[in-house]
Amino acid sequence: MSDQKLSSATLEHILAHRSIRQFKAQKLDRALIEQLVDAGRAASTSNHLQCVSIIRVTDEALRSALMHCCSNQEYVQKAPEFWVFCIDFHKHKQICPQAQLDYTEVLLIGAVDTGIMAQNLLLAAESLGLGGVYIGSLRNQMEKVGELLGLPAHCVPLVGLCLGYPDQDPPLKPRLPRESLFFENRYQPLDSELLADYDRQMADYYRRRSDIDMNWSKNVIKSLDKPVRPEVLGYLQKQGFAKK
Repeated sequence: MSDQKLSSATLEHILAHRSIRQFKAQKLDRALIEQLVDAGRAASTSNHLQCVSIIRVTDEALRSALMHCCSNQEYVQKAPEFWVFCIDFHKHKQICPQAQLDYTEVLLIGAVDTGIMAQNLLLAAESLGLGGVYIGSLRNQMEKVGELLGLPAHCVPLVGLCLGYPDQDPPLKPRLPRESLFFENRYQPLDSELLADYDRQMADYYRRRSDIDMNWSKNVIKSLDKPVRPEVLGYLQKQGFAKK
């Protein structure tokens, strides 16, 4: 019975996830930080390569510079904690100088491992009463972020994470219906009726949260009908990735 209760509590935390952008001033103690790092360390990793490093940013001037790289999102500066998750094959190159890290698959392995670790860590944080928000906007100036953090070759910043005790209670953001992403045996095309219903849900959400005219389809178009960070490939290749 205790195992069932634990599983139920875990599921409740997962389903209650919201991005938190306002935090109380309360700091995280060292023991809690170490617990979160251990939760990240326990994440699944391809071929046990463990190709992720986390940089905890505590220097205020560095936080400010990183905030400017992240579309001036003020919570990057104000959150009690700001951590940067990096794809890191630098240590592997030290162990194996002949490592062939310029294949695209190596970058994919690093991105998958980094995402799994970051999610593991945030789920652990939420289970302990914390909240957070991922910061993908650091890739707006990915090379500058790498320079600010002193990243060597074969190491790139992938995503940031603001962490702290929540000082807001935002509503849940509706997700795509199960039938739109969970298929049996064969892929299924997007169902127009399901999409229309979901767009209505999202339009209502955006009206209530921000009083704006937006839905999921409009958001997709806004995000993808233009070049998406075209400078990223050049930086990745400069760092030794995605050449083949």
